[in-house]
Amino acid sequence: MQDNYIWTLRDADRKIRYAAVVDPGAAAPVKEYLAREGLTLAAILATHHHPDHVGGIAELVAMTPVPVFGPKGEPIPALTHPVGQDDKVEIPALKVSFSVLDIPGHTRAHVGYYGLESLFCGDTLFACGCGRVFEGTAEQMLASLSKLAALPDATKVYCGHEYTLANIKFARAVDPHNPMLSAREERAKTLRAAGRPTLPSTLGEERATNPFLRCADPVVVESANKYLGARMADPVRVFAAIREWKNKF
Repeated sequence: MQDNYIWTLRDADRKIRYAAVVDPGAAAPVKEYLAREGLTLAAILATHHHPDHVGGIAELVAMTPVPVFGPKGEPIPALTHPVGQDDKVEIPALKVSFSVLDIPGHTRAHVGYYGLESLFCGDTLFACGCGRVFEGTAEQMLASLSKLAALPDATKVYCGHEYTLANIKFARAVDPHNPMLSAREERAKTLRAAGRPTLPSTLGEERATNPFLRCADPVVVESANKYLGARMADPVRVFAAIREWKNKF
């Protein structure tokens, strides 16, 4: 719980005194933030069932009963609104809505929330990386990442963990001559040295630097071949190879 993000959605002008939270792994920091800012909880959005993303939900809804959105069929505490692909999440208190995307692979059922040119993607897509394949398959995970990669370049990516520097280190092993990776690493180092998050990134940046979104790129394919000691070009096999490589990196 040292690298988790709990995202807060609130009115940028701070005129509306409500907030929603995404993936509250713990209740205490949410309660402290709401109290400090004079905000009332309006909704909770969960991307998947892992405790470091939903561990605070029960305590928060005990304090303020609110709608809890999350993937259908998942053991998420106090879930009131099971959602799936193409469902809409409406938060009237904030006058916002999000489209739901099914993005399984990390877990059997995992969703993302897309709206306001922003993507809340839990542990499917990370800055310069992706989640481990725990409950799904490589095919599912690659399909999920491809679905996210099809969103507009300007889409801001809000993922679940601060893994950026470690992910960039691996990406440079896969794609050592990518100048955009070098520049991204310098920016990330500067931000972390100042105690600031490296997020959000953008999907345009991810498509340029994230090897898991580039499994048909000849450079990534060649690196996967060197790792396996075999010749193949199928994107699913390339993805599986670099994900296995990352697991051991």
